[in-house]
Amino acid sequence: MSALSNNNWSRRSIFRAAAGMAAAGTLAACGSNNGRGGGSGSGEQLTQYFHAYGEAGTEQAIKRYAAAYKKANVSTNWITGNNFESALFAALLTSKAPDVFEFHPQLQMVKSGQVADLSDIIDPVKDDFNPADIKSHTVDGKIYGVRMIDDPQFFYYRKSMLEKAKVDVPTTLEELVEAAAKLTTNKVKGVFLGNDFTAIQNVLIFSAGAETIDANNKIGYHTDGVVEGLKQLRKLFTSGNVLLDAPTDFWDPSSLNQGLCAIQWGGMWSMPAMQKALGDDLGIFPFPKIGSSGKQSVYNGGWSMFVNAKGKNVDAAKEYVKWLWIDQKKYQEDWATSYGFHIPPRTSIAASATKLKSGLPAEGVKLFTDYGHFDNISYDQTMQTAFGEVLASSVRKNGNPEAALDTCDKKVNVELKKLFG
Repeated sequence: MSALSNNNWSRRSIFRAAAGMAAAGTLAACGSNNGRGGGSGSGEQLTQYFHAYGEAGTEQAIKRYAAAYKKANVSTNWITGNNFESALFAALLTSKAPDVFEFHPQLQMVKSGQVADLSDIIDPVKDDFNPADIKSHTVDGKIYGVRMIDDPQFFYYRKSMLEKAKVDVPTTLEELVEAAAKLTTNKVKGVFLGNDFTAIQNVLIFSAGAETIDANNKIGYHTDGVVEGLKQLRKLFTSGNVLLDAPTDFWDPSSLNQGLCAIQWGGMWSMPAMQKALGDDLGIFPFPKIGSSGKQSVYNGGWSMFVNAKGKNVDAAKEYVKWLWIDQKKYQEDWATSYGFHIPPRTSIAASATKLKSGLPAEGVKLFTDYGHFDNISYDQTMQTAFGEVLASSVRKNGNPEAALDTCDKKVNVELKKLFG
């Protein structure tokens, strides 16, 4: 699901936020409470944190689910703006820390003892989850966090614009650069990759046939293919054929819907709004391959529910998480398909989600299945930020990609040493 749609802010800052509890130690206590809502239960008082999704009805849905829970009174902090991660980590240091919060699997949070082991509530239904989602939340055989939604990201395009320009759907990054040139007019840019390109930083690595961190917990992104990709993106950035400084970022469908570009990077959550605006003129394709070792790829974001292991109500919080995100399949399907499109991580729910069974949504599911890549739990925010600096240096500022990657490597290796010794 998208970030707050009226804020010109990259969703990547949330998707990749993982400051870790070491960094959290420098944060002040959480400020004002935005959007608190209460449940109707009795007994324990629980608080859950959510970032403000942009799709209409999301806040009301989360509060409706919480109100249906009768074993505890669950209040919701619905945090607006671009400060979700800082508000969350700051709150986790105080006596008002949330009992339950949404975030992404991060090894730092496991090692610091911040998130509770949820193996006991997940194991009975473990085989009903996408195995990649289980893997991305597992450390030393224990499962931390329940996946709520999978959010594949890919390119959307206007079929009529490509047909008019006699452009085929790109399958390589070189073809995408060429297509952008042919599609650009005095009113329309060929492609939109997000306002600072960081939205595509992981999929760039995957499409070059590389990984962020490899199976041996070593750097996997520093390859010839990634260097080639950075050089091609620099060419695209300076071509005048890419939309820059759009009114909203990639997570919002407005740039494509309003005809500012012919091709836009975005998430599956935007599909209903795009279909409503563009009808059958809408198509999708994965990020093109880069270099001889590359392959087309789809980046899978998403959100998971965690229990604060340092909270006062760990058992009650786990019981609530089990009730909502494991037992209540009707709410899980509603959350995944009624407010934008997402892929339910539970295979049984995905199999029954009729909205995803045909047409473009089914194509999105197939791209996710065929080309999807999940986050590596060890690839933390410091590493993400370091690679983002590579993009800024070698794509936006014409720096040397190899030198930028060398600098990135030093920062990432420091973090890897902290995690693995």
